[in-house]
Formats: sequence, C-alpha cells, structure tokens
Amino acid sequence: MHRHHAPSHRFAVRVYYEDTDAAGVVYYANYLKFCERARTEWLRALGFEQQMLREERGLVFVVRNVEAEYLKSGVLDDALTVETYVAEMGRSKIVFAQTVMRGSERLFESRVSVVCVDWNKRKPTSVPPDIRTQMASNLDSHSESHR
Repeated sequence: MHRHHAPSHRFAVRVYYEDTDAAGVVYYANYLKFCERARTEWLRALGFEQQMLREERGLVFVVRNVEAEYLKSGVLDDALTVETYVAEMGRSKIVFAQTVMRGSERLFESRVSVVCVDWNKRKPTSVPPDIRTQMASNLDSHSESHR
C-alpha cells in the first residue's frame, strides 16, 4: 500500500488484554476498530460529531469497502498510533488511508472507503460543503482528488 508523509490526524491506542487473541497478539479485527475510532476522533477534531450529523443533518458515513494489510503483530501493552490520511474524495465517497504504527514500525495498513448517506432515504448523498472543505484541506498531497 501507499506510504504517506504528513498524516491528517494521529490517534493513540493502548493494546489491552481484551484486544488480544489466544496467541497473545492483537486480534486481526481489532485493527479495524482502532481505525474506526481514529476516523471518528479525527472528524470530531474537525468539528463534526457523528451523532450530531445524524440528528441535525440526517447524514451518516457508512463503510463501503476495506482493504487491509497485516504487516507485524501488536501485543499486550503496546502503545500504538493510528495515522489517518484523506487519500481521495469524490462527490459522496471519501477514501481514508490509515496506518497503525508502533513507534516507527508499521503494523497494519488499510484503505477504507466511506460513503455519505442520507439517513432518512438510505441513499448516498453529497458530502456537505463545510465537511468537504475541512477534509480537502487535509487531502494527502500524493493522492488524487476526485471533486
């Protein structure tokens, strides 16, 4: 997967016992949970809370596609960082590139496509201009923008 430079957002995660499997390593699905939390916190840092978007604007972001690559194992008590980048932006779709790091080691990489959905109609809708502007200002300079 594409190696990025300056991330749009960094989110710290500590590996707890509940995050590990029988072998004592981070259970594979938990990397996706770490990435979900990081996207949510990044959106919050931009001034957009998901609950408020649904209640006030009738909008939700729905995961459409995930590509994941598991590179190394995280273990109990690891201090990890999830780096999030905006890789692409379309009318209703945003593609995030996310990397889970342990110090300078890459453990996990993903590309997650989310779609902005009108909650009441259950259909894709355009990403609102204010959200688009905030996210576009964080667009990875090495990726394409589909505006």
